[in-house]
Amino acid sequence: MSDPGRDPDGGRPLGPGDVRDRPERWEVVAGSTVFEGHVFNVRRDRVRMPRGAGTEVVGRDVIEHLGSVGVLALDGDDRVLLLRQYRHPVGRLLWEAPAGLRDVAGEPLQRLAERELLEEAGYRAGRWDTLADVFPSSGMSDERVRIFLARDLTEVPAAEIDFERVHEEADMPVVWVPLDEAVGKVLAGEIHNMIAVTGILAAHVARARGFRDLRPVDAPEG
Repeated sequence: MSDPGRDPDGGRPLGPGDVRDRPERWEVVAGSTVFEGHVFNVRRDRVRMPRGAGTEVVGRDVIEHLGSVGVLALDGDDRVLLLRQYRHPVGRLLWEAPAGLRDVAGEPLQRLAERELLEEAGYRAGRWDTLADVFPSSGMSDERVRIFLARDLTEVPAAEIDFERVHEEADMPVVWVPLDEAVGKVLAGEIHNMIAVTGILAAHVARARGFRDLRPVDAPEG
């Protein structure tokens, strides 16, 4: 077994400066699609383990996902916007941040985020920054999510929003929660949605740093 504190390639000790995710792709010796859906497909790969003397090949099921964006909206009173939505897979009403799928090819992520904030919550933002980039379920899915921080908010009259909510989105109440209180709800296990949890905690840290470390909206996802 390799030393968990050493780089298995170079053998040198690893430190805090090495903690940065990087691209890597191990050899896939065979693969097939076992399910095709509207939002995601499921692919079954046979992957060669590079540290197994080239002989160990294991199966890995991969959910191929469109990807999504999320919006953590923060108003001038340091309150975050949360909306409640029914989520059938987990059997819960979850408090979430506005979010949407990357289902329009070539659409800039900020434009998608702007549309979701308008359609789901009824607001526009004058200031946008990148808050966090995450792989929500990297052990099984290639889904990636960019979470934006939206500020300088303006409410848009419902008559000016050309969008009809249907299905789970037909009834989504919106509540403004003080950021510090939202952090407490995350730590108390009262909020579970990944985008909301990540966005709330990241916004709390960003505010403590005066928002100076935020990346621009078009920063590379890496």
